[in-house]
Amino acid sequence: MLLSLCGVISGCENFVDIALYGEEKLDFLRTLSPFEHGIPSHDTLCNVFRALDPEPFGRVFAAWAIGLGSQIQGNVVAIDGKTSRGSKAGGETPLHLISAYCVELKTVLGQRASAQKKNEIQDIPPLLDMLYLKGAIVTLDAMGCQREIAAKICEKKADYVLALKGNQGTLYQDVRMWFEQLDHEKMPFHQTVDGDKGRIETRIYHQSDDIEWLRERHSGWCNLHSIGRVIATREIAGKATTQTRYFISSMALDPSRFGYAIRAHWAIENSLHWVMDVTFRDDDSRVRKNQAPANFAIIKHAAMNYIKRLKD
Repeated sequence: MLLSLCGVISGCENFVDIALYGEEKLDFLRTLSPFEHGIPSHDTLCNVFRALDPEPFGRVFAAWAIGLGSQIQGNVVAIDGKTSRGSKAGGETPLHLISAYCVELKTVLGQRASAQKKNEIQDIPPLLDMLYLKGAIVTLDAMGCQREIAAKICEKKADYVLALKGNQGTLYQDVRMWFEQLDHEKMPFHQTVDGDKGRIETRIYHQSDDIEWLRERHSGWCNLHSIGRVIATREIAGKATTQTRYFISSMALDPSRFGYAIRAHWAIENSLHWVMDVTFRDDDSRVRKNQAPANFAIIKHAAMNYIKRLKD
């Protein structure tokens, strides 16, 4: 594992690379560990990663992240899944990995392999069980907007911001209609304006805790304290498009903090998934058999965490 971690940090992309790296850097590696029997062959590395159970390996990784402890307080932890297209071999399903990413610390807190995207609902609660989240704000897209997941986040003593879409049926419709019928000028809001490369994007975040009616109609949502929406207007070359999204949350009324949590969620795409694809060439990976893709992804996440800490 130490050899693999050092190899991936140094740019290795597969087990052949790691074995060659180990032979070349053996003197350096022996300053970290004895390596009494030298460097394992690439076949041995492959066999170990194929046989290793990613569940306990993932728990060990998450236990290391728990050392961040009090730094999690008030930070946004975004949870989302990513499919590694290069991990598909023969008729096997490609690896779909659900990751928890702390936006402010730029750190992966944990991950869990899932059979495929539609299985995320069952696999998110076990991932949450592994994490230290006290005081954090956990954000999820509409796939994770489930009562059981909200309850698990509350159990971890964290807040949640969950995106709403049609998969929650009347809950989505009730929240949308309520916002559409309200006098917007009297509603607490927060506005941001961003501009880059000829694009101007204005976002208006509304949040309300006047939701006793919603709790009566849709019981069972743990600590449901507020609902919100964001109206995003993008202007490019004189043409404007508008998108409206809706959310439920356990957060108290604070449109600025609520808006920040929504915007911060997308860092998991830009700062984790994009880095895995571009820097670690995840979609081009030739690590494909059995448990090897899930275990190698954990090594990549550990490497990314160390590199970002060194940069800071």
